[in-house]
This record gives sequence, C-alpha cells and structure tokens, in this order.
Amino acid sequence: MTLENGRYSGRLYRALNPVYARDPLSGRGAERFGGRFNAQGVAALYTALDPVTALREANQVGDLQPTTLVSYRGEVGPVFDTRDAAALAGQGLTPDALADPGWRIAMLDRRPVPTQDFATRLIAAGYAGLLVRSFAAGARGLNMVLWDWPALSVIDDEDRLR
Repeated sequence: MTLENGRYSGRLYRALNPVYARDPLSGRGAERFGGRFNAQGVAALYTALDPVTALREANQVGDLQPTTLVSYRGEVGPVFDTRDAAALAGQGLTPDALADPGWRIAMLDRRPVPTQDFATRLIAAGYAGLLVRSFAAGARGLNMVLWDWPALSVIDDEDRLR
C-alpha cells in the first residue's frame, strides 16, 4: 500500500453479502441506504486495506454470516487522510467525531450527520475518497471509503464472480 501526494496505490478488500457479489463495483447499497461517510443517494464503495478489517466491517452485528471477500487493485485519488489531525481539524472534525456511533440514528431521524456533511464537502472539493480507521469492534485496520473509483478493478482472474 502506498499513499503518496494524496494518491493511493495498492490492494483494497471488501466483504460482501453473497447476494451482491456479482456486482462488487456498484456502490449501490451504500447509495440506497446511506452510510457513515455518504448520504442516501450518493454511491460509495466501503473498502478496507486488509482482509480481516473487511470481514469485521461486514459482520459487525451478531454471528459471522456468509460473506464473499473481494479484492481490488488500482489507484485512487485524491484521498483525504483522516489520520492527519491538522487537516481533520481544518474540516472542523476530531477523531472522536469520526467515531461517533450516533450517525445512524441521526440519519434515520433525518437530522444532520456530521460525517456525511464532511464527506459532501470532500466530494465537492474533488476528493475521490478518504482513508479512515475502522470503527468495527476489534478492528485495528484502515478503511478506504470511495466516492469515485474508475481505476479500481476486481481481482477475479478465474472469473469466480460470474
């Protein structure tokens, strides 16, 4: 993995419900339901920098459910790195605000969601995504949330997702 000059190059991973595994580049689930870093109506691809984090992200509630693990290769950018405390503060956020678990309830109550508003500002500024730590229980890895991913490709040399 390399993150240089705001561009990411390397592998990314995503754990999917097998029902959606045939279209692993769509971002439509996040678009339909919204997420921590995308409002409803905004497509997003939630990926991780390692397979274990991807599995933890996809299975945050209850027991491990059937999951299809997909890997991608590509380059994306520019990427906002939320580990940069000064840059994050410049956006009016703190690491605690990123981790706030109340985003889902606020979204359901149709109240402002600061992390979604943050993502909207980044998208308007031309960012393709953001690098952020995982908030899944027990995870220690990093996630890459993408809003623009034209140079990302699924690694499926044996056409298993067919």
